This record gives sequence, structure tokens and C-alpha cells, in this order.
Amino acid sequence: MQNVHFDKVLDNLLTAIVVMDANLNIQYINAAAENLLSVSGMHTHGKNFNDYFCENDDTPYSIQDALKRGVNFTKRRARWQLSNAREMTVDYTVTPDADDGFVVLEAHPLDRLLRISRDEAWIASQETTNNMVRSMAHEIKNPLGGIRGAAQLLSRELSGHDLDEFTKIIIDETDRLRRLTDRMLGPNKPVAHKPINIHEILEHIVSVARLDAPEHIQIIKDYDPSIPDLLGDKEQLIQAILNIVNNAVQALSENNIEHGCVNLKTRIRRRFTIGRKNHQLIAELSVIDNGPGIPPELIEDIFFPMITGRAEGTGLGLAISQNLITRHEGLIECSSVPGKTEFKMYLPLGNTNA
Repeated sequence: MQNVHFDKVLDNLLTAIVVMDANLNIQYINAAAENLLSVSGMHTHGKNFNDYFCENDDTPYSIQDALKRGVNFTKRRARWQLSNAREMTVDYTVTPDADDGFVVLEAHPLDRLLRISRDEAWIASQETTNNMVRSMAHEIKNPLGGIRGAAQLLSRELSGHDLDEFTKIIIDETDRLRRLTDRMLGPNKPVAHKPINIHEILEHIVSVARLDAPEHIQIIKDYDPSIPDLLGDKEQLIQAILNIVNNAVQALSENNIEHGCVNLKTRIRRRFTIGRKNHQLIAELSVIDNGPGIPPELIEDIFFPMITGRAEGTGLGLAISQNLITRHEGLIECSSVPGKTEFKMYLPLGNTNA
């Protein structure tokens, strides 16, 4: 097959192109396909396409059937697993050339688009929920001042009386509710954007976490020293990250994990989209623990207020962390299975493109 004259054209396409013979042996792949499959075109020539990916359904048979029948087909949201164990979601189209015995596969990766769509929906839902919670907290907080004032006046009238004990309970419980509503309202000061070294923040968090962590829980640091300073509010970022680290330590401690481990890992990600903004560079911070994991029925809702899987939890820590990271135009994502729970925080570095 003569394709030399079209190499430059095909290599400039964003669509992954793979040309195979009747036995699904690769005859040509363009640059986008090399990137998609994480392979080199020189090493794949003549090798079977099935050596580089697998799918749970009958994709190879569908391709061969299309070639035999001379009809093309398109499949949406197919799940591929590559030879390096990486999974991806793709749309692909198969176009056979029965006369020459070749078949062309065009693949469009969807993971980034699906994640962007999911993040946009989640951010919108989170914003709506936060507004509702703040409104509710204000409505609760306003009458608490009147209740506390009335209880104080009553306490003065009952000074020395046995009933004065009950007014003190009213005052203490009112104060507790006010502290709770203050946490629900979140920080009321704007983000003070200053250059910050993320690893200085993490070192402070590690020092604080180790004070309360049992001796059998290990905190591991896996830093990428090449990450430049980011613009942010040091106090707010410390609070956001410390909430997540403390949750990991408490999960390990409460479940008596014998060799408990919390891993703090930082990496740089390039061309990453958060909401509708495309960031050239972001800092990716992961907090990973080997605890029992988050119950599947809670995993989708853990960043909403009052949702918690711990008996002693208030359900506000993660909601506050997400709010603080969102204030920095970032995002937190979570994945969890028994033995590995990972919170990933994405914080922009440098300029953004809409």
C-alpha cells in the first residue's frame, strides 16, 4: 500500500488512524495513533493489532467481519485496555477496503472529554449545594444569637439556683451550633494570592499530622522537586490538604490497619482542563492511604456537606477542602477500593486558556 505521500498529512491529524490487513496486522499508524496506543510506528509494522489492545467485547471479530462483508461501522464509548494496562474510552470507526484487503480504523479518545463534562456538571452541582448550605447556615445562625442572649439573661436571674445548670447547657449548645454553622459557611475572606512552594506546605502538614498519628502509621513523601511556585493562599491550602490527610490517618487508626501508610505524592501535569479552562501546567497532589476504602454508596457524594462514612465525622471536612481548592481554580477527585483510597488535588500553575 502506497501511503508515503500521505504520511505528513495523516500525522497532522488529531484522529488516530490505524491501517491493517485482512489478518489485522498493522501496516501503518499515524502519530496520533502512536500517542493513543503508546507505541512506536516502526515497532508495530507487521504486528497484530490485538497485541496492543484488548476490549471486553468482540471488537477484533467485528473488524474482520466488516472486512469480509465490505461494510463500515462505528462504535461509541468502547473501553480499550492497552498493553501497558492503561484503560481508555474511545469512539471508533472501521472502514474496510475489500478490494485491496485492508481495513482502516479511526479512533477518537473520549476520556478527557468525558472527564471535562463530568467535572463541569459536578462543579455546577457543588456550587448550587454550597449556596443552599450557606443560605441555610445563615438562617440557622441568625436566631442562635437571640437564643444565646435570652439564655444569658435567664442565667443572671437564676444565678445560684439549681435551674441555672440548664441555661449553661443552652449557652454551650448554642455556641456549638454557631461553630458548626461557621464551618458550613466556610472562610469569608478572599484568597490572598502569593507565590507558594507546595512542598513547604506539605512539610508543614506532615509535621502536624505526625503529632496525632499513631506510631504504626507511616507517612511517605514522594515529591517532584521540579514543580514551580503556585499562586495561592497558604493558610487556606494548608487547611484544605490537612483535612484530607487527617481523614486518611483517622481512617487507618479507627480501622486498626496494622501497617497503615499515607503517601503524599506530587507531579506536574500538562495541558489539563478544569471546568472550562485549559491549563498549560498544573500541580497534581495525591493523598493515598491503604485503608478499608470509602463505601461505594458514598463515593459520589463525599464532597457534599454532612456526608461522612465515619461515626465521629461531621461531614464538613471534605466539603470545606473542595471549596478551598475551588477558590484556587482547582479541583479534587477521589477514587477508592479496599486497600487504596486516593484523593487527587489539581492546582493550576501559570496561565490558563478558556
